[in-house]
Amino acid sequence: MAISNFAEELLARIGPGGVRVGADVDPRHRHDWTVEMPPDGAPLAVVYPRNAEEVSAVLRLCQAHRRPVVVQGGLTGLAGGATPVDGCVVLSMERMRAIEEVDTDAGTMTVQAGVTLQTVQEAADAAGLLFPLDLGARGSCLIGGNLSTNAGGNRVLRYGMMRDLVLGLEVVLADGTVVTSLNKMLKNNAGYDLKHLFIGTEGTLGVVTRAVLRLHPKPRSVCTALCAVADYDAVLRLLRLARERLGGTLSAFEVMWPEVYRRAEAALGRPAPLPHGHGAYVLVEAMGSDQAPDQERFEAILQRSFEDGIVADAVLAQSGEQTAAFWTIRDTCGEFGRIIAPAVGFDVSIPVGRIGEFVTLCQDRLAARWPDAESVYFGHVADGNIHIGVKVAEDPLPVHAIDVVVYEAVQEFHGSVSAEHGIGVLKKEFLPYSVSPEAIALMRTVKAALDPNGILNPGKVVDPVTA
Repeated sequence: MAISNFAEELLARIGPGGVRVGADVDPRHRHDWTVEMPPDGAPLAVVYPRNAEEVSAVLRLCQAHRRPVVVQGGLTGLAGGATPVDGCVVLSMERMRAIEEVDTDAGTMTVQAGVTLQTVQEAADAAGLLFPLDLGARGSCLIGGNLSTNAGGNRVLRYGMMRDLVLGLEVVLADGTVVTSLNKMLKNNAGYDLKHLFIGTEGTLGVVTRAVLRLHPKPRSVCTALCAVADYDAVLRLLRLARERLGGTLSAFEVMWPEVYRRAEAALGRPAPLPHGHGAYVLVEAMGSDQAPDQERFEAILQRSFEDGIVADAVLAQSGEQTAAFWTIRDTCGEFGRIIAPAVGFDVSIPVGRIGEFVTLCQDRLAARWPDAESVYFGHVADGNIHIGVKVAEDPLPVHAIDVVVYEAVQEFHGSVSAEHGIGVLKKEFLPYSVSPEAIALMRTVKAALDPNGILNPGKVVDPVTA
């Protein structure tokens, strides 16, 4: 079938309002947040389906003609997972934006994959409940993309990753088969839990079209403090104390190393809440059910941390505005474009007890290779996740060489090259640094079983089995 005839059949199945072809393709579909497709390539078409049936029709056609398919959400990904390949059909989920049901008794919300995270948060809040996943891109990222990458964010410590916030899925397979399992029960052991094949697999095994999300009771209290400590050993002591005394109410434990804290302050153009000169800065937050007693307990833990010589200085938020100001400092750390541009960014996980050693090793090895190297470190820490920004004076920036230095250190610490951003194309080369050959072989076997012709998001995560 000629390309023009293929495009005509797409138009016939979806209708002209849901398809853009050739020169009519919006340039924004050529990239995710960080990775653009090569200038000599282009998508054949972009399709904007409205439901699973239209997704199925597109995939059946693409399967019949071995046409690659790349699914896109809000285009906020940071690993190239949604970057098109030449001649592909892009499936943009942005028209699938319905919230179909909020079940307050079951504590669930059923949504289409194109709903933004912020819309889900607001709908849960209006129902007196909480959808706890939270990212800086909340207003743009789509639930389908959050599922595709198994998104994490700031509250993983208490509520888990996206995988922990989903009860059921509707998925369209590579051959167009629609598999609907919109389970609303927390307990369901009726066979394999197939949803996990599609969460965190970046659209390489199927296309998520609907999801049943798990909601939680809305917290009635929030207690937040910014603490200064001497070193990473003190960070670990504070974490142990917070876990022991706050238990399940501990919702965030964010650590900033001195250089990233200083640069965030400069980027904001106003004094930071705590003075410089300390070894690390920790944002601690707890969410509970009763503000007065929760605040009293939180303050008692801070007092204990001073008495035990763990915390050198601290400031306790006295209002929602102060809490937001603390979080602004933390969130600004992640804006490498403002604080350390041009930089190579990393999203890695390291066993919690060894993160301090890891940061020192990274700094030493970067300095040994590039004496002028600058690097900044911050992260969720209690879940092992560290974000890193690295800048050197070479022009162009030696991205691959920096990648090798950092990921070799991750490998030595038996960490993960991707904590929450996915593999996509940027980290594909380094997947073996964290995953055994046997596990990668099993991934390829699963890929071959569900997508034997390799049409779904080709070139991402792992290559298919070859003869």
